[in-house]
Amino acid sequence: MKPNPGDILLVTRAASVQFAKPIRFRVIRALDWTTYDGWAWLDGYELDARGEAVARRTIFVQPAGLRRPPHVRASRARAPPAHTGTQPRRPTCGNGVDTRR
Repeated sequence: MKPNPGDILLVTRAASVQFAKPIRFRVIRALDWTTYDGWAWLDGYELDARGEAVARRTIFVQPAGLRRPPHVRASRARAPPAHTGTQPRRPTCGNGVDTRR
C-alpha cells in the first residue's frame, strides 16, 4: 500500500515490530528519505478512539504491512454549532470581570 496524505491507517506489528500495540495513524506525508528497500518514513498523527489527533509522529514502517482500519469516517469536517437563539457569553479574564470596553 502506498500511503497518501489524509489516509487513515492501522499500523500493526506487520508494519514494524515497534507496533506490538497497534495505533491508528493519519498520514501527513511520506518522507522522501533514503532508507532500506521495502521501508518508508511517514509523517503524521497518532489518533485516539474518536479519531482525534493525540500526538504528531514520524514512523518507520513497511508499507506492505499497513492496513486500513474498519469503520473509518470519510470526512473529518465538523458541523458548525447550531444557533441556540441566546446571546453569546461575554469574554472574561477568568475572575468574572467583563474584558470588553
